[in-house]
Amino acid sequence: MSDAPALPVTFRPGRTRVVLLTAGVAIFATITAIALLLEKLGPGERLSFIVTAALIFGVLAMLARVKVVADDSGVTVVNIASRRRLDWAEIIQVNLRPGDPWVFLNLSDGTSLPALGIQPGIAKQQAITDARALRALVEARGTRDLP
Repeated sequence: MSDAPALPVTFRPGRTRVVLLTAGVAIFATITAIALLLEKLGPGERLSFIVTAALIFGVLAMLARVKVVADDSGVTVVNIASRRRLDWAEIIQVNLRPGDPWVFLNLSDGTSLPALGIQPGIAKQQAITDARALRALVEARGTRDLP
């Protein structure tokens, strides 16, 4: 199928990832600098500033880790706090409707799994292209494993 990319392939919201990580570094550096420059702060207060900055960076890094990885044996969906491995036959449909915040995978067990690695936030056209590529892969490979 001409729309299906070569495997393995990783889908990530690249621009969103850059924005989140850049903001995380900037916030961490700014809060740490403030903690070190304020003369009236004691060591514990400085440490609390730095720990807070690290926590903010950690949250932004978790938001930036989302991805969808497709390989010969299936798809791995990495969301903010979870990772799920799917065989190709488990994925019935790939949906990215207008207004959706990210792709949803309709699964053979009747559930739907959000795949945050493909999201139209900052790069709408890239998300549409990625969703089409994943859909083509599912159509090409999904039925091979069915009895």
